[in-house]
Amino acid sequence: MAIAKSDQMIPDFTLSPHIDQVGVEERASRFTKRSIKKESKMNGLKLVLNMIDLTTLEGKDTDGKVKQLCYKAMHPHDAYTPLAGDSEGAIPSVAAICVYPSMVKVAKKALGNSGIKVASVATAFPSGQAPRDIKIRDTKYAVNEGADEVDMVISRGKFHAGEYNFVFDEIACIKEACGKARLKVILETGELGTFDKVRRASDIAMLAGADFIKTSTGKISPAATMPVTLVMLEAIRDFYYKTGKMIGMKPAGGISKSKLALHYLVMVKEVLGEDWLTNQWFRFGASSLANDVLMQILKEKTGLYQSANYFSVD
Repeated sequence: MAIAKSDQMIPDFTLSPHIDQVGVEERASRFTKRSIKKESKMNGLKLVLNMIDLTTLEGKDTDGKVKQLCYKAMHPHDAYTPLAGDSEGAIPSVAAICVYPSMVKVAKKALGNSGIKVASVATAFPSGQAPRDIKIRDTKYAVNEGADEVDMVISRGKFHAGEYNFVFDEIACIKEACGKARLKVILETGELGTFDKVRRASDIAMLAGADFIKTSTGKISPAATMPVTLVMLEAIRDFYYKTGKMIGMKPAGGISKSKLALHYLVMVKEVLGEDWLTNQWFRFGASSLANDVLMQILKEKTGLYQSANYFSVD
């Protein structure tokens, strides 16, 4: 069933499937029971590091802070002296640096030709409370400054009011404003309330043109959880089966430990398959995760646990 909107046929979003909350929570918990050891663990840790979007989104951000974060993104092995002897390829770089639009040009210059992407939040992040024309200008400004990716937030107030076509149209407009930049659509799942609403918001975002769907801004609690991420991964799977189009996934906020990140990778592989196990299709929005991954890599190499005090604080 579809309804007419702006001379287009838009799906009836009230038809998104009902989610079995108990079933999702039980299945998500089973992924945490898996054990990954030795070489597989080391490969997994490096994969996690290569999927991280290092992020600074504070009012006190400065050019210097962004440049320092970019250096760490390119040279994570320099974060702790014993890792510095490894070659560049042994410890991979992260996937992207995520900053406010005003800092995009600084990050772009600092990263040079490293291949690390510059992502920028937009659309009145984190609240999303702004007129659409301002959101579009915000997006175009970020892209014109050099952003490779744009992380937008949906209008949760409109979503809760049942104005799904408004949310759809807004995402479609921002996607158009992105041009060649990839669009990550942040659902802010902690404000949505139920798995049914998370699934509906995921469907809207993908149908409107999202390249990625993302759990959270990281500014409210709860942020990413495994059950919520599982609901979103299943939405991506179903969308792929219907359209043949791959959509990326980014859990953000609340993932600070390597062990948990590895559990997320197990879940991605079992729900979506190995094709999604690259930073083109899966990201972690978790800057604090990077140091824990480096600590675990060093532990795997030396057999010794290290204190977080020996690693650079970002």
